Amino acid sequence: MKALSLLLLISALLPAQPVKHTYTYKTVPGCNIQADIYRAPGDGVRPVILWIHGGALIMGNRSGINTIQLQEYLNAGYTVVSIDYRLAPETKLKAIIEDLQDAYHWVREKGPDLFQADPHRIAVIGHSAGGYLTLMAGFCLNPRPRALVAFYGYGDIAGKWYSDPDPFYSRQPAVSKEAAYQAVGNRVIAEDTGRMRGAFYLYCRQNGLWPKEVTGLDPASEPKKAFDAFCPIRNVTKGFPPALLLHGDKDTDVPYEQSVAMTKELERHHVRHEFVPMPGRGHGFDREMQAPDVAVAFDKVLAFLKNYLAQ
Repeated sequence: MKALSLLLLISALLPAQPVKHTYTYKTVPGCNIQADIYRAPGDGVRPVILWIHGGALIMGNRSGINTIQLQEYLNAGYTVVSIDYRLAPETKLKAIIEDLQDAYHWVREKGPDLFQADPHRIAVIGHSAGGYLTLMAGFCLNPRPRALVAFYGYGDIAGKWYSDPDPFYSRQPAVSKEAAYQAVGNRVIAEDTGRMRGAFYLYCRQNGLWPKEVTGLDPASEPKKAFDAFCPIRNVTKGFPPALLLHGDKDTDVPYEQSVAMTKELERHHVRHEFVPMPGRGHGFDREMQAPDVAVAFDKVLAFLKNYLAQ
């Protein structure tokens, strides 16, 4: 009996396992695009976090959400919607952004009936390329989300950091064009499960080809305005949603200066925002959720969400 009582006590103290459902939010020829919905047990309408994975728009899938962060979001009372989107280079950026827009509209229109979502309280959170799409959400989604949280995101995709050969990646063994294109294909996909597509990304960074391969536009020959619609930093207005940016100053993938520049633009337009610099931290710093500085930073994320998703 004592053992049973102890088990019941432990069970009561542990967080309840989330309820997960998978839905197809959009279908294109040859590809179903899906979203995973996570809810803590119980009834009631809840605000939503629309979560966007990273992977340079080339790799990754909706299962990439950090399990500790997911549980923290659920414990705070949010429903989390983790989305896939079509991946480059098979799909170009314009269509990827359309997937983001369609996912957002699906949550607003179908979410109330499917998983008791509050369509008026939605925040968008993303990491790396997902952070970039999060910042895109600040002007390409209507109505605007209540809040944005961008982990090591970027506001400019046509700058030299992406359109010139990257010094950090160029120190790694060179990837041939043949090997790069063998890592991708011609078929439209919305989730990368094979983990082989990184060779294509490395090839793009070593040769400064990412903007061209992902958008279909070449910064070297196109006029600057051709990239306006794909650069959040060029589209900040006073109507931009409140934004929280987090970035490590030792990031070797997305320059720390990308978040610094975006912060200055938010300040210039008097947009409510916070910037959380992470001294000594690199790309993906939040994988170390047990580290004291990361835990403090994530507490700021939760406080920010509470501030803007409250009734």
